Amino acid sequence: MKNTLYSILFLLVVGNLLAQQTPANKQSHAYSIEGATAHIGNGQVIENSLLIFSNGKITFIGSAKNKIARQGKVINAKDKHVYPGFIAANSTLGLVEIDAVKASDDQKEIGIMNPHIRSLIAYNTESKVIESMRPNGVLMAQISPRGGTLSGMSSIVQFDAWNWEDAAIKMDDGIHMNWPGSFTQGQVQLGKDVVMKPNLKYPQNLKKIKSYLTNAKNYLEGDNTKAHLPYQATKGLFNGSKKLFIHVNGQKEIIDAVTTCKQSGIKNIVIIHADGANYIADFLLKNEVSVILDRPHKNPNSEDEGYDDTYTIAKKLIDKGLLVCIGMEGEMERMSSRNLPFYAGTFAAHGLDKETALQLITFNTAKILGIDNLVGSLEIGKDATLFISKGDALDMRGNILTDAFIQGRKISLETHQTKLWKRYSNKYSK
Repeated sequence: MKNTLYSILFLLVVGNLLAQQTPANKQSHAYSIEGATAHIGNGQVIENSLLIFSNGKITFIGSAKNKIARQGKVINAKDKHVYPGFIAANSTLGLVEIDAVKASDDQKEIGIMNPHIRSLIAYNTESKVIESMRPNGVLMAQISPRGGTLSGMSSIVQFDAWNWEDAAIKMDDGIHMNWPGSFTQGQVQLGKDVVMKPNLKYPQNLKKIKSYLTNAKNYLEGDNTKAHLPYQATKGLFNGSKKLFIHVNGQKEIIDAVTTCKQSGIKNIVIIHADGANYIADFLLKNEVSVILDRPHKNPNSEDEGYDDTYTIAKKLIDKGLLVCIGMEGEMERMSSRNLPFYAGTFAAHGLDKETALQLITFNTAKILGIDNLVGSLEIGKDATLFISKGDALDMRGNILTDAFIQGRKISLETHQTKLWKRYSNKYSK
C-alpha cells in the first residue's frame, strides 16, 4: 500500500512537471484593443488603432478615431504595439522533446521514400518547448518531418490545444524532399580546411528521384486499384493541391531540383535553405518558386561569399520580386524558434524595411503555407491570433508581451521558464 502511494505521488509530480499550460477556453466575449500601433502584417501600419474581435474572428480594424462602438472588454493599449501571431516555417517543434531521449524523438521515419508519413500525428501539444515560444509572439508553426529523400508531409498548427486534432490549422499542406548535393565533404585533416570534392553519386541520385516521380505519376494515371500508399500520397503534388518543399542548397542543385520536378508535372514548389538563390533569382521568379530562408545568424557557406550574405539575402530576393519567409531548420532549431522575430529584425537591420521584414514571419509565411485566408495579417474575417507588445516585437528590448490571443482565446504567457525566472529573481532580491 505504501509503495502504491509513493508511485501515485511520483506520477502526479512528473505529470505536473511535464504538462503544458492548460488550453484556454473558447472566446466568450468580444475584445476591443484601443490605442495601439497596429502592424497589419502586410506592410501597412495604423497608428492609434482600434481592433475588435469576437467568436475568434477579427470584426474591425481601423483608426481609434472611428466612432464605431467598442465591444466587450476594452484593452487600453496606448503606446503599445499589436501584431499578428508569428509563424515558424519548417520547424520540428512538438516532434522532439529531449534530443538525447530517443523515445521523445519523432522527427523522422525509417526509410528513404516516405511521402505518406504524416508528421502531424506525432505532434505533442504537451511539449514544454512549445509553451516557451508564446511569450515571444510565436503562436503557430509548420511542423515538418526530417530524414530520407522524401521525408513525409508537414502540417500547420497553433500553440494552444489539447491534442493534435485541436491544434491543426491545415493538415498535410505539403511533402518535403531533401535534394542531394553535387559536392561532398572530403576527409577532414587536423589543422586544415575542409575540402569539398565532386559527389560522384549525384547523377545516380538524381536519376533515382526522377524514376520515383515518374513511377508515382504513372501509378496515379494508370490502374491504381492495388494500394500503394507512398505513391497515393503524391497525388496532391501532381494535381496542384499540395506543395513540394525541396530542401536544397547551391545554384546547380536548385536549378536541377526545380527543373526535374517541373518536368515531372509538379506545379507548386517551395525551396528551403536556398543558399545561392540570390544568384539565380530570375530563374526562380520565372518558375514561380517561393523561398524559405534559413536563420541569418550563421557564417557564409564558402569563401567566395560576402561576409554579410546571410544577412542581406532576404532583401536581394525580395527586390527581385520573390515571395520569401524564414524557416527554422538547423542546429538547436526548436529552442531557437523563440528567436524568430529577432531573425526578422536582423534582416531589417541589413536593408529590409521593418514592415517588410515583419512579413517574413507573418503574411509571407501564411501565403507560402497556404493559410493566408486565416492568419498572417490583422484583417476582418481572419482568426484573432495576435498579441500586444510593449515595444518593437522584432527587437529583443521591445518584445515584451502583455496579452496574446489564439483564435480569440486569451492565452497564458506563463511557462516553466518564467516560473523559474520569478523564483530565482525573488530569491536574490531579498
